[in-house]
Amino acid sequence: QVQLVESGGGLVQAGDSLKLACAASGRTFSRYFIGWFRQAPGKEREFVAGISWNGGRTYYADSVKGRFTISRDNAKNTVTLEMNTLKPEDTAAYYCAAARSGSLPYIGRRDNEYDYWGQGTQVNVSS
Repeated sequence: QVQLVESGGGLVQAGDSLKLACAASGRTFSRYFIGWFRQAPGKEREFVAGISWNGGRTYYADSVKGRFTISRDNAKNTVTLEMNTLKPEDTAAYYCAAARSGSLPYIGRRDNEYDYWGQGTQVNVSS
C-alpha cells in the first residue's frame, strides 16, 4: 500500500518555474514506478512524465520535453517534477501516481496502469 501527497502547486506567470513534490508512504516505495499526470478543466487526464523504480529511466510527454524534469529520491520517498518555462497551457491539476514494477525498468504511460493516486495539486500559469 502506498499513499501519495502532492505539493508545490501555485499561481505563476508564463516563463516562470515551479517544483512539484510527491511524498510517498510505504516501505517498498523504491519498487514502484511513478508518473505525473495532469488534467485541465474539460479535458482528459494526460500523462506528463514518469520515472522507473530506481530513477534509471525517465519518459516525458512531447508537450513538456525539454522543460520538465522528473527525479526521485528513494531514501526520502519523494519524487520531484521540476517545471521550467511554464506556459498557460500547462495550467491543470497535477497528480502523481504509483504502480509496482519490482525491479523492471518500466514506466507506465496510461492512467489505468497505476494503482495509487494522490489528491492533486493545482498549477495555474497566467499569460
